[in-house]
This record gives sequence, structure tokens and C-alpha cells, in this order.
Amino acid sequence: MKWQGRRGSSNIEDRRRAGTRRAGGIGGIAGVLVLLAGLYFGVDTSEFVDLGGGGVQSSGSAEITPADERAAQFVSVTLADTEEVWADIFERQVGQPYQAPTLVLFKGQTRSACGGASAATGPFYCPPENKAFLDTEFFTTLENQLGAGGDFAAAYVVAHEVAHHVQNELGILGQVNQMRAQMNEVDSNAILVRVELQADCLSGIWARAAQQKFGSLEQGDIAEAMNAAAQIGDDTLQRNAGQRVQPHTFTHGTSEQRQRWFRRGLESGNLADCDTFSTNRL
Repeated sequence: MKWQGRRGSSNIEDRRRAGTRRAGGIGGIAGVLVLLAGLYFGVDTSEFVDLGGGGVQSSGSAEITPADERAAQFVSVTLADTEEVWADIFERQVGQPYQAPTLVLFKGQTRSACGGASAATGPFYCPPENKAFLDTEFFTTLENQLGAGGDFAAAYVVAHEVAHHVQNELGILGQVNQMRAQMNEVDSNAILVRVELQADCLSGIWARAAQQKFGSLEQGDIAEAMNAAAQIGDDTLQRNAGQRVQPHTFTHGTSEQRQRWFRRGLESGNLADCDTFSTNRL
């Protein structure tokens, strides 16, 4: 992906030098659940980690490595691309202005209106704040532990969280939360799958538009995004964790579904083709 030397976003809130640590630690089955949760890209992962109640203490300035700085610059450029792309799409397809989100960079742990955020939770979007949260060290996890390396795999992470903001702007997340409040856990999970697959589709729309607008994609970039989508499918994550695949627990969709919906958005470019809520075939 061609990104060096290009415009960065001003909608970055950098908290990396104000890192926090948790008093004590998370062990046993709770620790396992947190680590598994960190492998997901979610709307709000705060349900897995609660850093409230005085358990978070300031650790002073966090060490920022050259890799951290490069990742921050990359995220800033990618976020700027999403701002321009979605502003255009909203004007043409929605007929309303696009209000861009803020992206919070942190290292270690931080707070959000949705609860605590840590490196273990992975990237997430917090609707009440219109903010996405990202510990840039997650890119290292993405490459070294999940086998999804490359700049465009990382761009897919950013694009996916911004896609949740797009859903929020369109009023989709609010409707989903109302529905889930009246559902049992299995049905609620099924709705979350549709939310996540739609975000994958919207990420594909962004990738298509970014190439058309900036010419930033290089050979192999789409393959990196498709591989990332495959590595974070619920079925793949459960198998790699040594678990039995349990579809009723899925919250993000299978690897095949995530790839297919990303490609659908990539090939179409139309918001209407990302309607995961009215289809019988996910």
C-alpha cells in the first residue's frame, strides 16, 4: 500500500504517552477469555474487560518505539483516506454529510465510554463517543500470532472499525442495540454476525474507492486483506484456540463469510449491496 508522504488525519487522539497499568492481573479462565476476545474486531469489546473501580493506575509515560511511530503514521494516513472516501460516498449515495470519527491511539490500557480498553481487547468502536480505539501493538499480534501481515491487512483493521462508525452514522447500530436488548444470547450473537459482516462489506467498498481515488493499492494488497478476514473468522479462531467450532457462539462470522462480504463490497461499491440484515444467506 502506498501511504508514505501522504496526508494524515487530524482526528487522532494520541494517548500512547499516558499509558496505564492494571493493579494485579487477569488469570485463569478469565485471562483466556480476554486473550480470545483480543483476536476479534468488535463494535464494543468492553464486555470482556472491565477496568473500572480503581483497578487502573497510571504508569506514567509509555515507551514509544520506532515501530509504534511508524504504525501511528500509517493509521493517520489510512484514517485520512477513509474520511475522504466516506465523505464522497455519503454525498452520492446517502445524501447527507459524513461526520468523521476520532481514532484513539493508546498503548497498554485506556478508558472509553464503553468501558476499559487494553491491548488484549483488540481494536473496537465505541458508539457513544464516536471513537475507534486501537493499540498499535495489535498490528504485531495480527502478523505474528494471527498470520495476517502486511500494510493492507493493517489498513483493513482501521477500515473495519471506521465501518462501524459508518453504521452508527446511518443509525444501524442504534437499531441493532434495541433489538439485542430483547433477545436471548444466541439470537443476539446472530445479529452481531450480521453487523460484523456488513462492516466487512463496507470495508470492501472503502478499498475499492480508495484505489479509484488515490491509486494507493499495490499488487498483493487485496490478498492481504482477504487473508486477514480469513484469519479472524470465528470458526478459524476457535479451531486455532483448540476449541470445538460452535456456530451458536459466533459473533463475527466464519472465515468464508468474512471474505465473501469483503469481496462483495469491493466488487460492488454500493451501500445497498451490503445489506446483511435482509438476506437469508450470509
